[in-house]
Amino acid sequence: MSEWVEYKLGEAPLEILDGDRGKNYPSQDEFQINGYCLFLSTKNVRFDGFDLSDCQYISKERDELLRKGKLKINDIVLTTRGTIGNIGFFDASIKIEHIRINSGMVIIRPIEDRLFPTFNYYVFRKLQNDFHTFTSGSAQPQLPIRDIKEIDISLPLLPEQKAIAAVLSSLDDKIDLLHRQNKTLEAMAETLFRQWFIEEAKEDWEEGSLDDVISVKGGTTPSTKNFEFWFGDIHWTTPRDLSGHNTVYLFDTDRKITEKGLSQIGSGLLPVGTVLLSSRAPIGYLAIIEIPLAINQGYIAIVCDKIVSNYFIYLWCKANIEEIKNSGNGSVFQEISKSTFKEMIINIPPNDLLLAFDTKVVSIFKKIKANQIQLQTLEKLRDNLLPKLMSGEVRVSYEQQDAA
Repeated sequence: MSEWVEYKLGEAPLEILDGDRGKNYPSQDEFQINGYCLFLSTKNVRFDGFDLSDCQYISKERDELLRKGKLKINDIVLTTRGTIGNIGFFDASIKIEHIRINSGMVIIRPIEDRLFPTFNYYVFRKLQNDFHTFTSGSAQPQLPIRDIKEIDISLPLLPEQKAIAAVLSSLDDKIDLLHRQNKTLEAMAETLFRQWFIEEAKEDWEEGSLDDVISVKGGTTPSTKNFEFWFGDIHWTTPRDLSGHNTVYLFDTDRKITEKGLSQIGSGLLPVGTVLLSSRAPIGYLAIIEIPLAINQGYIAIVCDKIVSNYFIYLWCKANIEEIKNSGNGSVFQEISKSTFKEMIINIPPNDLLLAFDTKVVSIFKKIKANQIQLQTLEKLRDNLLPKLMSGEVRVSYEQQDAA
């Protein structure tokens, strides 16, 4: 087994490149929804990957005027302004030929005969928890290149880099597959809902309000000045728990309260199966809870104790999310009140159709839940292994002759 070598990032076998910030930088009116070259903004770089669902583009003429900041395959993009430390890996799976970065990020480009690109990606994944110690600025945090270059890392020889990257990539591939399966399954359930209750809706179905078919509850925040309310074992959630949530079920919360804290919340402990809808900042996060929990004032909790199931109302909210958002009001931020939500109009299908639909989709939701449980296990394993593998605390075997 080889020894690991310590480097400052500025001395490691990689380049740290910024974007073009000169006179040829695109003006706001030059950006288009389609075009020759995708121009990344920080919203397109998430904690662990790209989000290219809402992008802006520049023309070929503007692209050719820019001197710096164009991506090559195996580059990493690191956000350095505002939200620090988000990372995207530009590998061959991203079928976009021309991409440039804006001024809120940098490119990390490995010297590939000394630094394996996938291993380089995991180097920066490991560093994500440390980037905040190097940031400056209070109004808008920044991570200057000069500070990035002072960060310490350790590297093994290339064969061991490849072996480590293979272990972590295998876990990430399984995690990605399960996420994609769940997106497909949820889309199947949404399609069935649209077919049954929108496209094939009957004119003679009864019209009512949501209050006729479900119960609605709200929450509150126990005083954070009273420590008797906090650090217990009762789950308590805010919409922040759903900000990075990308599938149906909620299994855990960031914060927990005590029995005394729970006594401050009128809605009490909500049962498993309750549907949560964030009601402000922003409106529209959705989840079905898999643990009894209490909520803060940023949610509408939907308890399905009348006519429709949680499967139905979850999918109804998905199908009507724009109407829900448009029903909000407020000058500082949009908010939809419980009373407004309860008064929203719904066509109420007959009970036998509701029962048949639940029978149809229950297997889809069970599979989504099983996948989420497996995801939790895999993500925990990866997150535990990552720092140990990337520091040499846990070693992997590899063919010794590759080291030559």
